[in-house]
Amino acid sequence: MRRHLIKKLCLVFGPRFPRIWLILCPVSVAVLIVLSSSSSTSFDSATLTVKPDIYANYRRLKDQAVSDYLDLTSLSLGVTRLKEIKLCGREREHYVPCYNVSANLLTGFKYGEEFDRHCEVSKGEPYCLVRPPKDYKTPLSWPVGRDVIWNENVKITKDQFLSSGSMTKRLMLMEENQISFRSDDGVKDYSHQVAEMIGLRNDVEFYQAGVRMVLDVGCGFGSFGAHLLSLKLMTVCMAAYELTGSQVQISLERGLPAIIGNFNSRQLPFPYLSYDMVHCAECGILWDDKDGLLLIEADRILKPGGYFVLHGSSLSTKKGSMASPIEEFARKICWTFVAQQEETFIWQKTVDPQCYLSSIQGVIPPCREEREDIPSYYQPLASCVGGTTSKRWAPIQNRSSSSQITPAALENYGIQQDEFYEDFESSLSALRNYWSLLTPLIFSDHPKRPGDEDPLPPYNMIRNVMDMNARYGGLNAAFLEEGKAVWVMNVVPIRARNTLPVIFDQGFAGVLHDWCEPFPTYPRTYDMLHANGLLSYLISERCSVTNLLLEMDRILRPEGWVVLSDDVGSIEKARSVATQIRWEARVIDLENGSDQRILVCQKPFVRR
Repeated sequence: MRRHLIKKLCLVFGPRFPRIWLILCPVSVAVLIVLSSSSSTSFDSATLTVKPDIYANYRRLKDQAVSDYLDLTSLSLGVTRLKEIKLCGREREHYVPCYNVSANLLTGFKYGEEFDRHCEVSKGEPYCLVRPPKDYKTPLSWPVGRDVIWNENVKITKDQFLSSGSMTKRLMLMEENQISFRSDDGVKDYSHQVAEMIGLRNDVEFYQAGVRMVLDVGCGFGSFGAHLLSLKLMTVCMAAYELTGSQVQISLERGLPAIIGNFNSRQLPFPYLSYDMVHCAECGILWDDKDGLLLIEADRILKPGGYFVLHGSSLSTKKGSMASPIEEFARKICWTFVAQQEETFIWQKTVDPQCYLSSIQGVIPPCREEREDIPSYYQPLASCVGGTTSKRWAPIQNRSSSSQITPAALENYGIQQDEFYEDFESSLSALRNYWSLLTPLIFSDHPKRPGDEDPLPPYNMIRNVMDMNARYGGLNAAFLEEGKAVWVMNVVPIRARNTLPVIFDQGFAGVLHDWCEPFPTYPRTYDMLHANGLLSYLISERCSVTNLLLEMDRILRPEGWVVLSDDVGSIEKARSVATQIRWEARVIDLENGSDQRILVCQKPFVRR
């Protein structure tokens, strides 16, 4: 449309028409829009008696005039502003910003901090779009994609596969162009063993026993987490950044919740009292290092009565002669040793907050109450025990069988009931609208169109979802209500109200994050990105919308979807950037009299 408009102008004024006309044209169009708007009041009052197609034609003409105005404004500002952003080189196919060990060492980070995330070191890098590998293929639909992935989609070599542990080789089969993950009785037996060690008959009873949120540290390639997910336990894989053979990348490729992170020098981006179990099987962490600070961090995120499970052949701990450093630190933070079977050891966190104040256990003091209000984002590891005075201190064994948040719990969070339920209802309504909107787009002339034997659309098209401004987790709850086979990473911006506790207590995955920085994940790991109000929030924080959308493009899979809801000014800024990064974009007017708009985009499959 823009080229057609430019041709008309060139026929009248020649190829070099005066600059003044570039200014007068949009002004004229703006006057026409104002005049049409002024007459729209009387028109709108008569819409009940006018045929719907006339109203639609009026809306279309008005929207076309606005579009022409925006096109001319963009032209007057210069064509170079809308120039497409170039593709990155092949060396960045698996690029994760903020993790550059050599640059971190040169900057002066040491003692393990060089392996941490340092976004300030990589600031100022030129814009470019991370392209997929040459032989990248669209991931298989869920649940088939959980068991089979394309080996060109992840960065792992045959040598790395062969050098992996016996358990990994037993569960994985690397073929010519794909990796298969076989169901193994060993994982089920191990899960059953852990359940028996904490006094349950089998692992099916985990949920009823209060174990619903599990952090799997150094998760391998996600087989244990996949099994726990089948038992309806939200299991999040967390592992350090790896240049190749990444546990997080492969887990996400399988459609399993995962995030880059490690126990090193900083607190994890989770609130106090988040998980019911922290599991480490050969995760490579020296838990007795740093004077017990790593165990204190594990205690911080564990709920009262939660379990710390340690498994590995490298442990020097033997029955009857416990590895003294770990056992000593465990006693100082009021953990009780539960059981040992072969190479598996389990401790349980106390349910009594007074334990930390006793003279016997008082070596590691409780944190001051005000420290708990500090978001655990880039905070150094604490040498005190946290959460003891929190209103959320409640043993996991006392939970009801329902995952619904009670009014009393909402009061503890300081959240109004109406506000919480309105978030869910509006998210449910929005999700239904998104789904009805995306369905014809996906199944009209789309390469991912399923065969007759596949589930109804688009049940199997979207698996990994990120809500970039999650608020109370309403979108996640809406997905569950609608029975969609997805999981949601609920992200709470660090300067917004910290609602992660209520998200975790609903059994949802979540994380704190600063959207002025890249997100800690690998490229092409999410099928859908959603954000309500995030653009205007970032603009108010003076963060770059261009940087945000480039980061969204990096973590979005080819043919993945973006749904942004915000005010018209923020949406138009995002739409302008969307054209530069080659997204197919459309703006939807809610037609409810507000200035809210929805921007729906799809990332193309660039094969270059």
